[in-house]
Amino acid sequence: MLRGGLALGGALGLQACAPTATKVASASSRFGRPPLVPMRLTPDQIVDIKCCIRPFRAAGPNLSTEQIGDTLVVHNYGHGGSGWSLSWGSGEVAVTKAMSVLPKEIAVVGCGIIGLTAAVMAQRAGLKVTIYARETIQRTRSFRASGSYTPDSRVCLAEPAGPGFGDLWEQMARFSWKSFRTMLGVAGDPVVFHDSYGLSDTPPHRTEHPADPAITASYATTGRPQQQSEFGHYSDRLKDIVPGNIPLSAEENPFAAPYATRTSQMHFNFASYGQILLAEFFARGGRFEQRDFHAPAELAGLKEKVVIHSTGYAARDLWQDKTMIPVRGQTGWLAPQPDAAYSIHYKNGLAMSKSDGVCIMNFDTALGEMQGVGNSLEIPDRTETEAALAALAPLFASPAARA
Repeated sequence: MLRGGLALGGALGLQACAPTATKVASASSRFGRPPLVPMRLTPDQIVDIKCCIRPFRAAGPNLSTEQIGDTLVVHNYGHGGSGWSLSWGSGEVAVTKAMSVLPKEIAVVGCGIIGLTAAVMAQRAGLKVTIYARETIQRTRSFRASGSYTPDSRVCLAEPAGPGFGDLWEQMARFSWKSFRTMLGVAGDPVVFHDSYGLSDTPPHRTEHPADPAITASYATTGRPQQQSEFGHYSDRLKDIVPGNIPLSAEENPFAAPYATRTSQMHFNFASYGQILLAEFFARGGRFEQRDFHAPAELAGLKEKVVIHSTGYAARDLWQDKTMIPVRGQTGWLAPQPDAAYSIHYKNGLAMSKSDGVCIMNFDTALGEMQGVGNSLEIPDRTETEAALAALAPLFASPAARA
């Protein structure tokens, strides 16, 4: 996916970058990789800032069933920061449970990525499907995410989820991974791999999350996580299929940071992905009815007697699920830069170049996974995005500018 060149002197008009250009050329000739085009990481490129609430449940996604009157409700919500990544796998679990009573038609409540994916999977299983939702996917919180494959991103807390959750998580993550691979190379590039670089001023090391003995409170005592060590981490279970990080030598590293690693990262382009799923849903005879729900009993009034409930964070109020904890997240978006098709993560900043723009995220390195926990404010903050840009911009500066 990489095109163009990080010939910083020519592309940025910085003649002092000749040493960097030489280094990149050497790496390119050795490994056959074209040099990278530098990203334009300046505030004047900002075209949008989006803020959302991740639907985090301490015990992990709710995939249980319950009976309301004569209606079977299959829950499929609460995926934290892993909704896109686990959508096909959790959809497979939900649809299998819905099929257990041999329905001919079902309803799906919610049209974010979780609901829409489950609806399409139910159609593929031969069911007639109606989606009931306030809005289609383009106006849901799903479209405000970053959109990369992060299947254990704040998906649960290890203790409330229990020792058996890892097996269920792995089942969903692997099923989703295989499903995404069927969308590679499809017109519109709904799913794409590109190179992702982790950059640092100190030697890279494996990130651990040891418990801080000074923090005695926990989710069990407060109803909210108090430190990073409480979150569940399962990514090591996928080491055999998900590309790992490779350290780059000084000759291979084209960036103005002493240390670099590279991996191949899967991400999703929302516009084309959403259109493809909606097109399939309607082509298979799917119906969409705009509707808002205020209480679980209203689902029993639907003509369909099997319902997959996928309202995400809205389930906190609709289902009075107070185990759901808001986790605020924000993405800034720069104008698309298709020639700079890669990602970088340095200090508190992330830049991920996608077909619909360059996604910018600001990470508080001290808070880590605790960032945004308990914060339900969905008002964008431009200063967050500008701070991330300020952290990343020096990676493309000339040696003279960095001196």
